[in-house]
Amino acid sequence: MNERELQAFVAVAEHGRMDMAARALGYSQPAVSYQIKCLEMTLGTKLFVRTSAGVTLTRSGALMLPSVQAVLTLMRGIKATTADLALAG
Repeated sequence: MNERELQAFVAVAEHGRMDMAARALGYSQPAVSYQIKCLEMTLGTKLFVRTSAGVTLTRSGALMLPSVQAVLTLMRGIKATTADLALAG
C-alpha cells in the first residue's frame, strides 16, 4: 500500500468514475485502475462495485474512506513539516 494507491482510492471515491479520477490526478485511466487493483489485492477486499455508469464504494470501501483521507492528511502534514525544517536548515 502506498500513497499513490491511497490517492487513487480517494479520487475514485470522490469522482465515482475511474476516468474522471485519473484526469483529476493527472494519471492515465489504466494506471488508476491498476492502483485500485493493487490496493484491493493488498487489503484482500473489493473497494468498489464497477458498473457501466461508474463505480460505487462497497461496504469495505465506505468504511475505509475516512481512514484513508486521514492518513493522506497526516502525510501532507509530515511533508509540509519536513519542507519547513529543510528551509530553516
